Amino acid sequence: MSSTGLEVFDRTLQTTHIWLDEIIEDLATDRHTAWHVLGAVIRSLRDRLPPDLSAHLSAELPLLVRGIYFEGWRPGKENLKLRSLAEFLEKVSDGMSGTKPIGSVDAARSVLAVLNRHLAHGQADKIRRALPEDIRGLWPDDATRAM
Repeated sequence: MSSTGLEVFDRTLQTTHIWLDEIIEDLATDRHTAWHVLGAVIRSLRDRLPPDLSAHLSAELPLLVRGIYFEGWRPGKENLKLRSLAEFLEKVSDGMSGTKPIGSVDAARSVLAVLNRHLAHGQADKIRRALPEDIRGLWPDDATRAM
């Protein structure tokens, strides 16, 4: 029996909770903070990726997560092209303002690990390779993939 009446909603809620639970466990935080961490990191990632790869990534995200991925996005505006690790981490930190303090490096590593575990291997690899080397260093090794 569906709890929401729509299987697609039940599935996205379940998957989103799994992702949040992994972030909660990794960062020893609460669900509210984990939600903000997830949003801050994936929006920073979105603004760093080429538009076509960003669109492919969005298609693999759970429906709820896809919503926060596109939050604040302005089509037609040039991507920020966050070239340096410092710029990327500053955007992550800005996205987490107003929540419990979590280091931007820890936040990025936690969310990238979730993506690495749950995205199709080829998609995760394309995203990782599209990042500058210093940002790519936050991405976990393939040995940590659960799939």
